[in-house]
Amino acid sequence: MSSTAALKLAVRINSYGIKNIAVADRARIQILRAGGSSSVNANNTAMIYTADIGVGSPETYYTLLVDTGSSLTWIGANKPYKQTNTSHDTRNQFYIAYAGGSSIEGEEYTDTVTLNSDLVIANQSFGVTSASAASTMRGLDGILGLGPVGLTQGVVSNTYEVATVMDNLHAQKKISSEVLGVFFAPASSNDTNGELTFGGHDASKITGDISYVSITSTSPANSYWGINQSISYGSMTILNETAGIVDTGTTLILIATDAFDKYKSATGATLDESTELLKISSEQYNQLSSLYFTTGEVTYELTPNGQIWPRSLNHVIGGTTDGIYLVISDIGSDSGSGLDFTNGYCFLERFYSVYDTTNSRVGFATTEYTYATTN
Repeated sequence: MSSTAALKLAVRINSYGIKNIAVADRARIQILRAGGSSSVNANNTAMIYTADIGVGSPETYYTLLVDTGSSLTWIGANKPYKQTNTSHDTRNQFYIAYAGGSSIEGEEYTDTVTLNSDLVIANQSFGVTSASAASTMRGLDGILGLGPVGLTQGVVSNTYEVATVMDNLHAQKKISSEVLGVFFAPASSNDTNGELTFGGHDASKITGDISYVSITSTSPANSYWGINQSISYGSMTILNETAGIVDTGTTLILIATDAFDKYKSATGATLDESTELLKISSEQYNQLSSLYFTTGEVTYELTPNGQIWPRSLNHVIGGTTDGIYLVISDIGSDSGSGLDFTNGYCFLERFYSVYDTTNSRVGFATTEYTYATTN
C-alpha cells in the first residue's frame, strides 16, 4: 500500500474571456444549495486546474477538470471513450444538472482508471457522455469528481450511491487513508502547476501546520466539503460564524449578501457594471485591510493582494488593463441559508487544503503563496 502519491495538475486560463464570472459562480451555488449535483461549466470559469487521467487497458488519457463540489467522474465531452477488454457497460444512465438549465447525461461504465503508476483503480464507475457536452467543457474531456460520495445519490439510475475515485483508492488499498491534499499556486505566479496528493498531504508545499475543522452539521453545506467559519475585515466582523463550503469549482470567494454589503462599504468599492465585480482605486487599494477567515481555533489571513484579481489577467474577465477588481463577491442571499460562503479558487490559491473523508474534516495550511504579492 502506498502511503501517499501525487498527481500534477495543469492550469488553464480562459483565453476566450468571461462575460460574468460572478453570475456564473452564483448560479453554481444556487444548484448546490438546492441539493443538486452540479458540474462545472468550464466556459464560465476564469482558470481551471486539469488532470490527465487514464481509462481502460491499455489506457487512453483524458484531460479532466478537478472538482471537489461534485463526485461522479465522467468523460467523453471532447475525446470519445475508447473501450478495451476491461470496459463494462452497466446499462445505467447518469444525469447531472448545470446552472442555467442545461445538463450532462449519458451511460455509466466501469473500467480500469489510472491516476499514475502507483494509483490504478479496478472497476471504477464513471459516466460517458457524447461530444454534445463539449459546448460547456471548452476542449476538456470531462470532470474528476472529488466531492463526498453522498453527492452521487440519485445521479445514476438503479443505483443509490456510486463509489468515488477516492472511495475505491482506499477500498482497493492504494492509499492508507481516504485523504486528498490540494495545492494551487496563484495563476499570476510563474508556478503554473497544482498538485493533488492522494492519501495525505505534501509537506513540501506547506509552511505551517495543517489545522483541521470538522464537517459542519448544517444543511445543505454538510453534503459538500462544508465547514463553519466567520469572516472579519480588519477588526470588523462582517460574517458571524456560519456554514459554507470549500469548492475548487468556484472561482471567487462568495459571501452572504449582508456580509458583502458590509465589505463593500468598508472598502469603499463600487460595483463595476461590465464585470459585476467590486472595483477600487489605487488609493483605496493602499488602504485595504486584510480579511480574516476563522474556522475552528485558527484564523487565516487573506492579504490585500490576495483580495484582488490578478491584474495581468484583467482581460479574462472583461476588465480594463489598469483596473483593480476584488475577488469577494455576493453569494446571492442573506446569511442563514445553510450555505453562506464559498471559499473558491481565489482562497485556495493562497492556502493548502486537505479533504479528509476518513475523519470527516477539512484542513488548511499556509504556503509560500499565502503572503505573495503577485496579483
